[in-house]
Amino acid sequence: MKKLFSALRGTYIAIIFALLYTPVVLMIVLSFNKSKSAYHWGGFSFDKYTALFNNETIMNALVTTIVLGLVSAAIATILGTVACIGMLAMKKKLQNTVKTVTSIPLLNADIVTGISLMLFFAGIVGRMSNATLIISHITLILPYVVLNIFPKLKQFDISIYQAALDLGASPVKAFFKVILPDIFPGVLTGFLLALTISLDDFTITYFTKGQGLNTLSTLIYTNRIRGILPEYYALASIMFIAMLLLILVILVVNMRSASKPENRKENDY
Repeated sequence: MKKLFSALRGTYIAIIFALLYTPVVLMIVLSFNKSKSAYHWGGFSFDKYTALFNNETIMNALVTTIVLGLVSAAIATILGTVACIGMLAMKKKLQNTVKTVTSIPLLNADIVTGISLMLFFAGIVGRMSNATLIISHITLILPYVVLNIFPKLKQFDISIYQAALDLGASPVKAFFKVILPDIFPGVLTGFLLALTISLDDFTITYFTKGQGLNTLSTLIYTNRIRGILPEYYALASIMFIAMLLLILVILVVNMRSASKPENRKENDY
């Protein structure tokens, strides 16, 4: 009976993984297909990748997406780190309240957040712009940054920071010399996760971007009526591999952080 259950479980997992990743593998294979048809193999070729890098519209959207992601993730990481330090100094009841409020955007539907931000900016600013897009992305990814940094900060021994102050270090210097190196894995993980979410976002970007500005997701959505361009196979393949590498980096950082003696001791409780 146990062998049958184990075989069924293995089959179920294999089916799930096949449904999830077969389209991705097929897309990557087709990105090297010389033929424009998805139903005919015309030979191995880099033509789609060449066409991708020669397509100025897609390249501009790619640069916009990357710059938007890096700027938003950097600002959100700074704000999230400062917010976590402030939360740590709060009383337990107030701290739990702030944590709950911070977690609401994680549970809220993207379309609700996107429409809310659009109506807010339309009423306050009157129009969408690059600034509204950046602010919207920061609003989206900030909770994920806090979620990664705050647990690391709670594990920090505050007496080390106080000792640095007693030895003459300023609060700012003590933070950069004592606190930041200890919580850096959480900060890096938060930044990478925020970057991934920002690069992947469509809904909030669609509702809050300025006129004439396109990220990759909004460009593909806008051009969907014209059909699937061959360049999109190459673009999606590159994006998938880039996201996969980011996820692997996050996993490695978390594993190294968890392997530290103080973290192992914390997990034992």
